[in-house]
Amino acid sequence: MLLLIRYELLKTYRKLRTYIGFGLIVVLIPLVYWGLSVAGEDMIDGMTRGLQQNFLFVGSLFNGWFVSNMVMNTLFVHVPFLILLVAGDMFAGEATSGTYRMLLTRPPSRGRIFSVKMASTALYTYSLVLFLAFCSVVPGLIVFGGGEMLMFGEGGLAIIPESEVWWRFLLSYGLAGYAMCIVAALGMLFSTFVENAIGPIVGSFAVIILFFILGNLPFDFFEALRPWLFTTYTDVWRRAFDDPLDWGAVASDMGILAVFWSLFTIAAWLIFRKKDVLS
Repeated sequence: MLLLIRYELLKTYRKLRTYIGFGLIVVLIPLVYWGLSVAGEDMIDGMTRGLQQNFLFVGSLFNGWFVSNMVMNTLFVHVPFLILLVAGDMFAGEATSGTYRMLLTRPPSRGRIFSVKMASTALYTYSLVLFLAFCSVVPGLIVFGGGEMLMFGEGGLAIIPESEVWWRFLLSYGLAGYAMCIVAALGMLFSTFVENAIGPIVGSFAVIILFFILGNLPFDFFEALRPWLFTTYTDVWRRAFDDPLDWGAVASDMGILAVFWSLFTIAAWLIFRKKDVLS
């Protein structure tokens, strides 16, 4: 099994489209850093203007942790689309390259092939998320230094102590990778339908955009619809920065995402199992 996963990963990382996501991260993060270096201090002043009248701030809240969190909030909305470039190609790419028949008419079994592709996609997903973490946190701390992290959420402003920030970032990126695995499962589901990789990628894009729009429309009907959309829970990573941290809400969102992942995966398996490559 591990050998098959290794071969699948080698095949995945030999494709040019696999590196589009990594390349965009390398290009965009310095641009975001540059923008924050110009306007970041003013942003902090604007966020804390009301507090400065009553509290004395020692040190700078504009630091690497704040910048890294801003990078994550700015770029992470685009990460699902980068994930789908690979996930949508997993099965359809075999048909496009003409290897579907050879793959499914020889050992190993379809169940093992399906499991290997799911595992490889999950590993790619986490590799992209961890690459985003490394490229945002490490340079941010080197350039801007560390300290407490200023957060602005639904409950207002919160300052997270430096002793807590590092593990909250670890939790946040872990939850982000978990959420993106559900997006990858959707892409793989679409990938089992067709024999061209463009269709699954575009179709998955369309579903995610549609769900994002429906989930943010300010009408009662769509408010009632939000709990049934998986995109409602893909920002579970933001909960890692809540103060206090609500572990119950984190577990609830993870459980709901696991249900969506199961539905997408089971549907993909049922289609893949019945795939006719001999006609």
